[in-house]
Amino acid sequence: MPKQKLLEKPEEVIFDKEDEYLDDELESNEKPQSILKEISEIIVGSTDWTTTSILDLIMRENIQLNPRFQRRDAWDITRKSRFIESIFLGFPIPEIVLASPEKRRGNFIVLDGKQRLLAILQFYGMSETPNDSFALVNLEFRPDLNGYTYKDIKNDVVLSPVLNVLDTQTIRTTLIRNWRTESLLYKVFLRLNLENTPLSPQELRQALHPGDFVNFLDDASIKNQALRTILKSKNPDPRMRDVELLLRYVALYYFLSDYRGNLKKFLDMTCEKLNNNWDERKIEIEDTVSEFENAVQTTIAIFGEENIFRVWSNTSNTYRKKMNRAILDVMVFYFSYPEIGQAAKNNKERVENAFKELCSSPNSEFRDAVEKRTTSIRETHTRLSLWGKTLRKVLNLEFYVPELADNRIIFNGLW
Repeated sequence: MPKQKLLEKPEEVIFDKEDEYLDDELESNEKPQSILKEISEIIVGSTDWTTTSILDLIMRENIQLNPRFQRRDAWDITRKSRFIESIFLGFPIPEIVLASPEKRRGNFIVLDGKQRLLAILQFYGMSETPNDSFALVNLEFRPDLNGYTYKDIKNDVVLSPVLNVLDTQTIRTTLIRNWRTESLLYKVFLRLNLENTPLSPQELRQALHPGDFVNFLDDASIKNQALRTILKSKNPDPRMRDVELLLRYVALYYFLSDYRGNLKKFLDMTCEKLNNNWDERKIEIEDTVSEFENAVQTTIAIFGEENIFRVWSNTSNTYRKKMNRAILDVMVFYFSYPEIGQAAKNNKERVENAFKELCSSPNSEFRDAVEKRTTSIRETHTRLSLWGKTLRKVLNLEFYVPELADNRIIFNGLW
């Protein structure tokens, strides 16, 4: 049997506050009555599509499973193989959940089931991924099919009837229609994933806000070596955390004064604005994103690769194991400016000691601002302001830092 080129399974990198978005949902200002009214208006139905019908919808791009998503492969070959085996055997499998946008009737956004759909697409040899046309492995009930690809089975007179079962097997699909706001769809998305491995909402964001900027960010995140270092993988992150980390940087760089305490809406807004202005701002944004790489390399030069973006614990006299997105945000916010980045590298020891002091001081405001409700306006301002003032003092540089007035962040640039 042909050997398969399998996608490397990356070492898992864990961040603090993986449920950061839940803060926004739980503390939403939306009135329950208005949400309940909206929920009552949505139409939820179920249908049974055959495997080949689903394949046809994907190939015609009615179901959005674009090539950019396909690069982000989360399942290993054993899991894919056993899923295909379950379809062969007629076992119950989890339903696919799709949402149909009002403006794009006949098209569907995948809320739950992308990895299952990708496994089907790959087994049939219809994707452009390293795991395309994979051979089945580690099957529990049909070990006679181990080592066979779809094409191998099709060309085998004895085994080929199995494909008739696969082609015609029905897969239960739930369709959500008549939803009015992205907010409601996002709540459905979160609830679907509440009991499963947490998924990055970035994949939903990219489905709801397609455009040139979003495509650029996706491509740039794959090429960006700094993100590969942060996530400890040479491959695209299956949960799109690489794209989102880059998006956070861009959002704070351009739109900090527009932040209103809801991270999801802030990142959505950034995608919308820069999609709409891509032609005018393309070169500028590309240059800004290239500075992210330099900012991360500066952070590594100061703290060491094993310690980047981690809280310092004075009690244990070491950096914590989990990475912290809020610390990543403040580091790249300032170090992306070459003048500050170079000065920081020239004063590595002083910068690191100042950071440790910020984390260690009694009743540390900075530590609270990177560990508690990190998405609030006050905490966002506090950590950016305190780290900026610390760098100003340590590096003996003059630049502006964000200010807070009437619970709004005021910032018009460093210079």
